[in-house]
Amino acid sequence: MTPKPPKGHCNILYFASAGSYTSKNVEALPAPLPLSKLFGLLEERYHGIRAGVLDHSLVTINLTYVDVPGAGEEGAEEIVIQEGDEVAIIPPVSSG
Repeated sequence: MTPKPPKGHCNILYFASAGSYTSKNVEALPAPLPLSKLFGLLEERYHGIRAGVLDHSLVTINLTYVDVPGAGEEGAEEIVIQEGDEVAIIPPVSSG
């Protein structure tokens, strides 16, 4: 079970290669946080994660899949990650 994030934070869950890249399964980040800023914030913390993991990953907020807009992308209404939300980073998984 994932611990509840501290007040004023959301939880980011890292699966598969995202967890390997960050050496974490879960991390609390300040919220509210615009979804369009999430990948940039993670890139600042974990240099190279965007190209290596995030650009190929699926994202859910509270178990609902969402499209992550690119920086400066317009058109869609801005999704904001709220306090207490659970965001999952789900990279592609292959089997052999």
